[in-house]
Amino acid sequence: MHDKLTESDIRKMEEEIEHRKLVVRPKALEDLKEARAQGDLSENFEYYAAKRFKNQNESRIRYLENMIKTAHVIDDSSADDEVGMNNTVTVEYQDDKSTQKLKIVTSVRANSLGGYITPESPLGKALIGRKVGDIVHVKTDSGAEYDVRIVKLENTDDTGDEINSY
Repeated sequence: MHDKLTESDIRKMEEEIEHRKLVVRPKALEDLKEARAQGDLSENFEYYAAKRFKNQNESRIRYLENMIKTAHVIDDSSADDEVGMNNTVTVEYQDDKSTQKLKIVTSVRANSLGGYITPESPLGKALIGRKVGDIVHVKTDSGAEYDVRIVKLENTDDTGDEINSY
């Protein structure tokens, strides 16, 4: 399955790859070289830590490059008065009148506990294309159902959003 990413997601990933190749990789190699020079590798914690860090960096580079290579690029534009990608929405749960602020994001930025949901999630799917004042019915994969009212819509972008680790 291909991840749905915006042009901005891809740009952020490319920037991270460049930073990891030009800054992190040389530092990791230098740390590894210094640790190796300390002699006996069998009990050299610094060597193993440096080697693990170097391998993690290379793994992250491969992961990001693969994400970009297999991505399905999506448009992140929407009408100003409709819920769309990168918009921040405040919803009111109709059962207990509690409110929650949510942001609609791509899967590489999703964090449901932090209020970042995808348009593929049950709540995200129900909100996309809707407007302030609408009451939407949400049905979860587990069969639970609830209603939310869209209280506020902010046309935000992805500035400051982090690409998730893996």
